[in-house]
Amino acid sequence: MCGIVGVLGNHEVAPLLVEALKRLEYRGYDSAGIATVNGGTLDRRRAVGKLVNLSDRLVHEPLAGKAGIGHTRWATHGAATERNAHPHRAGKVAVVHNGIIENFREIRERLAAEGLSPETETDTETVVMLVRHYLDRGLPPREAVRATLGDLHGAFALLFLFEGEDDLMIAARKGSPLAVGYGDGEMFVGSDAIALAPMTDRIAYLEEGDHAFVTRKGVAIFDREGRPANREVQKIAIDQTRIEKGGYKHFMAKEIAQQPAVIADALAHYVRGGRLALPNDLDFSNLDRLTLVACGTASYACLTAKYWFEQLAALPCEVDIASEFRYREPPLPPRSYALFVSQSGETADTLAALRYAEGKVEKIVSVINVPTSSIARESDIALPILAGVEVGVASTKAFTCQLLALLLLALKAGHDRGRLSDAEVAAHLADLALLPGLMNQALGTEGKIARLAEAIAEAQDVLFLGRGAMFPLALEGALKLKEISYIHAEGYASGELKHGPIALIDKTVPVIVMAPRDALFEKTVSNMQEVMARHGKVVLISDARGVAEAGEGTWRQLALPAAPAVLTPILYAIPAQLLAYHTAVAKGTDVDQPRNLAKSVTVE
Repeated sequence: MCGIVGVLGNHEVAPLLVEALKRLEYRGYDSAGIATVNGGTLDRRRAVGKLVNLSDRLVHEPLAGKAGIGHTRWATHGAATERNAHPHRAGKVAVVHNGIIENFREIRERLAAEGLSPETETDTETVVMLVRHYLDRGLPPREAVRATLGDLHGAFALLFLFEGEDDLMIAARKGSPLAVGYGDGEMFVGSDAIALAPMTDRIAYLEEGDHAFVTRKGVAIFDREGRPANREVQKIAIDQTRIEKGGYKHFMAKEIAQQPAVIADALAHYVRGGRLALPNDLDFSNLDRLTLVACGTASYACLTAKYWFEQLAALPCEVDIASEFRYREPPLPPRSYALFVSQSGETADTLAALRYAEGKVEKIVSVINVPTSSIARESDIALPILAGVEVGVASTKAFTCQLLALLLLALKAGHDRGRLSDAEVAAHLADLALLPGLMNQALGTEGKIARLAEAIAEAQDVLFLGRGAMFPLALEGALKLKEISYIHAEGYASGELKHGPIALIDKTVPVIVMAPRDALFEKTVSNMQEVMARHGKVVLISDARGVAEAGEGTWRQLALPAAPAVLTPILYAIPAQLLAYHTAVAKGTDVDQPRNLAKSVTVE
């Protein structure tokens, strides 16, 4: 979850490193630091908290040099302190690290026997101490790193810099991504292409187990067996404007507002001439089961898709959160697909779950936002959601684009399995063509939601209720609220209310009821009445007809445009996102970078 960048340049690198780290700060913002080699001398600067604190320090304590590495941290081992901040240094070597070294205690004990003691609480420091150990034994930097890599257990992306070596960086990848960028007499390394985009558009991704020796003339890459390897250099097109706030106060606000446009882009990609344009080798006709695996918000997209696949295609579905799936070791029928959903395409637990499924199922399919990611590259079929770069930690446009991609897959499955005719698929696609316009109408409720949020901000606890495909949306609404406003929130299936959660209801608890006027509306309203009978403060989110029929006696009402039932999970995500956003703004919390969280979760 940490961000890594390295530059072998022709100009002073400190400003380049800081600028690149700004683009990686979504990966962690507990501390940041850089190290450079200048005239053969290795030095570093570090600061606790957000990157601006490091920038301030560099004004007063500048760091010269044309070779450098940088890091922005999400703390795992050890508190967020300057001592624990990266880069870590031991003697003539410095390192930045993303991941976890699982055997760091064993390495510490081994090095302690030779008189080397750690100065920090981190697992990363043992890596740099181990390299120093091998350097002290006379090994050159390349061989010292190779020996060190052989001793490490865990998942890591590592980037090393050495005193006396103005033209050398060493990179290694096992479980966490690293990209190498090619310039004109310059070379770059970063956690992803976003970090390197201002400096180069020519990128090669290290594969699992690779290590690389980087100089200004180029890079020598070696695979896990130590054999020379060629990795494809790709030209990466990243829309720079999508990484700016564009006049919005927060990235999250911008990304919520972008949803009608990105949904339209995705529809244009996957629906052509009124027909689905999905890969030809996707065939659901003879499957016995579909297994959907993801983490966090993406797992709620999978839970929603379960309703679609089972109702539209009669395809049995199992949904698992990746961190449980991989250790539960479930049996997977050979006549099945395993489908993995991840915004970053690098989510560690999801990637490990994918690798568990390899060879056990007919196909591995992924729904991802980064087509060059590890999950995409290791899938048989990878479907990009086309949401564009999402910077806010709380996912918004990626979630709705994930839902759209999964709905399109469910429609294809229904057609493949004979449950939907050509005409029925065409009718659903015609409904989907209305979705960008419906989403724009939903965004028009923002002013009313902002006023509601001022009252919600005073609450200590909030409940979200929904039935059918609205149940995962209740879970997602609660997650969004707790993520960025720090208000305790829970989502429940409406019918489960009387099986325990109703004990929490009193006049101080807002209850958000997501109830489009559909086949389950009357059931949901009955559950809502149970809350009102106990003085709960009900916020009814429905369409105009639903509000007219059931809004009497509720605390607040919010009317969305009427929509076909299959679309409502995507449409109703918008008020859930806006409510979380404006509640966080009302409370004054950090919307884009909430405490303890990071965007790309590349550790277990």
